[in-house]
Formats: sequence, structure tokens, C-alpha cells
Amino acid sequence: MRTVKVYEENWPLHTPFVISRGSRNEARVVVVELEENGVRAVGECTPYPRYGESDASVIAQIMTVVPQLEGGLTRQDLQSLLPPGAARNAVDSALWDLEARRAGQNLMDLLHVPLTGTVTTAQTVVIGTPQQMAASAAALWEKGARLLKVKLDDTFISERLVAVRSAVPDATLIVDANESWHSEGLAARCQLLADLGVAMLEQPLPASDDAMLANFIHPLPICADESCHTRSCLQNLQGRYEMINIKLDKTGGLTEALALADAASAQGLGLMLGCMLCTSRAISAALPLAGKVRFADLDGPTWLAVDVEPGLRFSTGQLHL
Repeated sequence: MRTVKVYEENWPLHTPFVISRGSRNEARVVVVELEENGVRAVGECTPYPRYGESDASVIAQIMTVVPQLEGGLTRQDLQSLLPPGAARNAVDSALWDLEARRAGQNLMDLLHVPLTGTVTTAQTVVIGTPQQMAASAAALWEKGARLLKVKLDDTFISERLVAVRSAVPDATLIVDANESWHSEGLAARCQLLADLGVAMLEQPLPASDDAMLANFIHPLPICADESCHTRSCLQNLQGRYEMINIKLDKTGGLTEALALADAASAQGLGLMLGCMLCTSRAISAALPLAGKVRFADLDGPTWLAVDVEPGLRFSTGQLHL
């Protein structure tokens, strides 16, 4: 018999996290704890309002499967009981953690993933004035970050990017527009990014406007984030995107994320691994994918004023395993 606990946590940030949809001062996560025969396991998710999720709605979803969880629900059965999203991720992550702990292993060893040393992770440059963003990029570079993810909205594109590139001429830059751009002027913006040596552009248009990218010639890879949740999305991405951003809170957990990574790779799509604002618990659940991706964006816990204990060890731009 398993026991199940479901609860929410609020983790204050040391600096406001600013994106095109506003500013956040805390990470709000939902946690699932399982205990079975003295073995305790945990899973975490971050509800995302963009997908119609809140703490309350995610907890309500999880509570619908608590009786099955207590009775021995498997990860395979879970996939058909909850839809993709944060709620399923918390449960799926807890079940993976339980399986690993019962085997006396960590998740990478359980899945035979040879991941050691360090993982280079993007460090995020949040939206601000060109001067603020340049100063942030320069400070991150000085501390050791070599991969920077620049958040943008629909204003001051050239001013912000030129300032950032001037501040960090040797950094690898990826740009995340968070669905804030429009098809008008997109070609010119893509050319600007290419001229500035940007390595990839993430989700420039709203997911509902993906058709506008069909046969759109562009000089740098475009990555689907909001447009790609699970394998069922892949059929709509061909000819529109070159990469996908995999997040466990979108796929509904590692089980679907692993399958999505394999299916996307088979279609010739490049992979990125992302996260929400979260604790080290959520990043640990995603680590088996880190060796499969071109870019890892796993800096969620580095925004927290304090992380879970024991947490993962980060330095600026690096996750130390």
C-alpha cells in the first residue's frame, strides 16, 4: 500500500523573472510524495497559466488519481488517466523516483544514461532596457556562462540584441520571443539575428500561427516551444521548425518526454531541454534527457533565493553532476 501526499510550495526568487507576459517573484510548484514500504519518493511540477493551469487545477487533477496511486498505479497506466501537462508530470516524476529508489539507484543509472561531469546550461537574460540586458549578459559571462538565452518581446529587438552582442561578443546566444512576434517583419528579424550570430530562435509566433512558417525561408534554426508538447504535435511541425524544446511540464513527465525525444530525432528535428521556474527536484527528473540535446536550458533553480536540500550543484552556466 502506498501513501500519497499532494501539496503546493512557494519558492521566492532572488531577482524578478521578467518575460513578455509579465514578472514573477516566486516559483509556485506542486509536489507529489509517495511512500511505499519505507521508500519515499517525490515529484514536482510547475503549473503554467499559458496552458490554463493553476495550482488549484493541477492539484484537483492529481487528486483524481490518488486512489489508483495508493493501489499501485504504474507509469504506463498513468499515461491514459491524465492528459499531458503539469499534473501528470508531478505523478510521473514521483513514480520514476520511486522506481529508482527501490532499485537503490539514481535515475540516470536506472535508465543506463552515461551522464557525468558537467552539463552546460543556458543562463537567462530577462527583458529590460538594452543597457540593463547588456549589463546582465556581461555579468553572466564574467561569472562563467557561455550560453545565454535572451528573452524578448515585440519591442526594441535590434537595440536589445545589438547591446547584448556588443557586451558578450563571444557568447553563444539563443533568443526566446515567447510567441510575441508577428509574421510581418519576421524575415528581417531573422536576418538580424543571423547577422548577430544568434544560434537559434525559439517560438517567435503564437502557436496558433504556425502555418505561417510553412515554406518560410530563414537563415537560422527556429525551435518550437509552445507549439510542441507531445509526440502528437510533431506532424504539424515538419517544414516549419528545425528544433523542439522538451519540457516535462508540457509532456506530462519523463515517460512521454523520452518517447518524444526519440520520435523527434527520427524526424530530423534537433532537441533542446527546457524547464520552468522550479527546484532541483524538477531538474533531476529531466536529467536523463540532457545527453540527447543540443541546448540545455536548466537554470530554473538558479533563480531561487533558496533551493531544496539536497539540491543540485550549479555554477553560472554549469550544472555539476
